[in-house]
Amino acid sequence: MPAKNRFTRLDAFTKTVEDARIRTTSGGIVTIASLLIVFYLVWGEWSDYRRVTVHPELIVDKGRGERMEIHLNISFPRIPCELLTLDVMDVSGEQQTGVKDGLRKVQLAPVSAGSAPLQITALNLHAEEEASHLSPDYCGNCYGAPSPPTASKPGCCNTCEEVREAYASVSWAFGRGENVEQCEREHYSEKLDAQRGQGCRIEGGFRVNKVIGNFHIAPGRSFSNGAMHVHDLNNYLDTPDGNPHTFTHQIHHLRFGPQVPESVTRSLGTKSMPWTNHHLNPLDGTEQVTNDPAFNYMYFVKVVSTSYLPLGWQAKGSSLVGGNELVDDVLPVGSHGRGEDGSLETHQYSVTSHKRSLSGESDAAEGHKERLHARGGIPGVFFSYDISPMKVINREERSKTFAGFLTGVCAVIGGTLTVAAAIDRGVFEGATRLKKLHQR
Repeated sequence: MPAKNRFTRLDAFTKTVEDARIRTTSGGIVTIASLLIVFYLVWGEWSDYRRVTVHPELIVDKGRGERMEIHLNISFPRIPCELLTLDVMDVSGEQQTGVKDGLRKVQLAPVSAGSAPLQITALNLHAEEEASHLSPDYCGNCYGAPSPPTASKPGCCNTCEEVREAYASVSWAFGRGENVEQCEREHYSEKLDAQRGQGCRIEGGFRVNKVIGNFHIAPGRSFSNGAMHVHDLNNYLDTPDGNPHTFTHQIHHLRFGPQVPESVTRSLGTKSMPWTNHHLNPLDGTEQVTNDPAFNYMYFVKVVSTSYLPLGWQAKGSSLVGGNELVDDVLPVGSHGRGEDGSLETHQYSVTSHKRSLSGESDAAEGHKERLHARGGIPGVFFSYDISPMKVINREERSKTFAGFLTGVCAVIGGTLTVAAAIDRGVFEGATRLKKLHQR
């Protein structure tokens, strides 16, 4: 048997001759409708293939020796910038006292004047003034304290700031600098009085070790007294105008790591419940008000490492900025965690809060008479953060592969034509039977 005849016997799609085919009006209508349906469904398959979804994964965070950035923007309308100090400490024993690098202060007008911004400067709470009119051989007295290592002239305290550092190194309170020649020359007490009634906004970022720790904003310069971390509260509690300082504050923004783009947050949510950055940074917009100078606010934060990997990230590989301790120290604050390929290493967090008066009062005002607070402590705003051992990876993926797209197109065409053929056959048979009934 010729090879052609062998393939002919295998033909599963038998044909009819043209003379045996019947074309009807209903068949034409069904054909047009089926073609329109095929085009619509194929377009839907193409749109589904082109759609990018975010697939979340939960893994154990295996990173070691990493650092993370903390970015904040907090307003204190009832305490001047001159009195605010930001300190960081963690369980590894590292301490950063009087953090200045990467932060800015914004002096705010008094609350009665609307708390409008007055001045923006780098966060140097006690800026030095060059005493250019003094003799080059001048060596200021440190008043019994050792000269600080950052002194402009070794063994001397030529500015008020250097005297303050010298006092802090031996855990001495400083106060307003009365009878200190350098501070009187720089009019330190007059500047302090000029800022009374003003507010302050601290904004910017800083780096910390990715371990359990805390950072706090408290009044006065900090120093260590034995095993205790204390602050010089003299200028904070000394209010000769009768208008006490308080830690009323508003957290405009607080995040751990780079800001997540809005395009990414939109893809994380649904149409009925879209996500925003507030889902990742729940303290944004928090406001606390108190009239008690001796009041303490504590926020307990649980930080979860989070990665955002763009479409095709596996093919292109990863080139994240940061992640190495030596590199982190060189990079400017704000550049950590951003990959050249669009990937992002950041953190989201959950938070609980607690507040108490340092005088040890009960919570009777809030309906809890049985709840008593411990006496003592430092007024201020404290953030204690803990690092979760888990990590969330949000990976962009196609909703289906190209092979899945082709399979869907074939299913659409075959299914539509099969249903259309069945409908056309039913209409034709029905019309034929009606015609026979009318002919009887």
